[in-house]
Amino acid sequence: MGRILVTGASGNVGKYVAQYALKNDQRITVAGTHLERLAKTFDDKAKITHFDFTDPSTFGDVLEDVDRVFIMRPPHLGKPEDLKPFIDALKSKGGIKLVCFLSLIGIENNPVPPHYKIEKYIEQADLPYCHIRPSFFMQNISGVHAFEIKNFNRIVVPVKRALTSFIDAEDIGEMTAKILSEPELHQNKGYSITGSEAIDYWKVAEILSKELGREIIYTNPKPSFAKKYWITVRGLEKEYCTVMSMLYMMTRLGTAKKVTPVFEQVMGRKAHTFRQFVIKNIGYWQ
Repeated sequence: MGRILVTGASGNVGKYVAQYALKNDQRITVAGTHLERLAKTFDDKAKITHFDFTDPSTFGDVLEDVDRVFIMRPPHLGKPEDLKPFIDALKSKGGIKLVCFLSLIGIENNPVPPHYKIEKYIEQADLPYCHIRPSFFMQNISGVHAFEIKNFNRIVVPVKRALTSFIDAEDIGEMTAKILSEPELHQNKGYSITGSEAIDYWKVAEILSKELGREIIYTNPKPSFAKKYWITVRGLEKEYCTVMSMLYMMTRLGTAKKVTPVFEQVMGRKAHTFRQFVIKNIGYWQ
């Protein structure tokens, strides 16, 4: 029996991929640069290995006994070429049954974000693949945008009335773990994963207001203001803010409103609603 390699196992999706793979009785390797964090999370349940996409000397140990791989592009690696050496290493290793890459919904028609080229690198390497293309994470609201909600009762996202079919990262992780546990059923496919509804940020604010018991306002800022705010006030990295701005520009154009049945088809149940997510994670905004 081979192993599933989970990169980004301390992140929003990766931790759930690893946890649900273990529930599926799979042997896993969790890899990254924060070994203490991984050890605290997984203890002796997984093989824990130092790994860096930009350091080929870390590839050998991390790929030992591995035949399935979950790839999450680290946010600080803005160039798709940074992942190509690892993809080449997977091809050279041989015996890979499936590579699941965490991509973006609609990316097959949008060559601008780095995810597009990474998908193409994997396909051109003749590796069996399953591209995971989720809509926006609900965790964006409990993560990068939680600061304004918690402290100022505001949502700072520049998309006007565009709809977003939010998906819970836990749902993405659970589905990806299932796919990696039965790789032959999902080879050479791209799965566009959404929640079961598409809502705008006024509805997001309404749900947060009701569940938190205080009024949350959607500020509907201009894109230029939002980016400047994220960089100069929040102190977020410029490259990260550039990518975030690009993704929200796509949302303004309607690319995030699509609702697909893929999650329910694969998992046999509906994805979590945004309200369920808020209730489960209420502490992030209190």
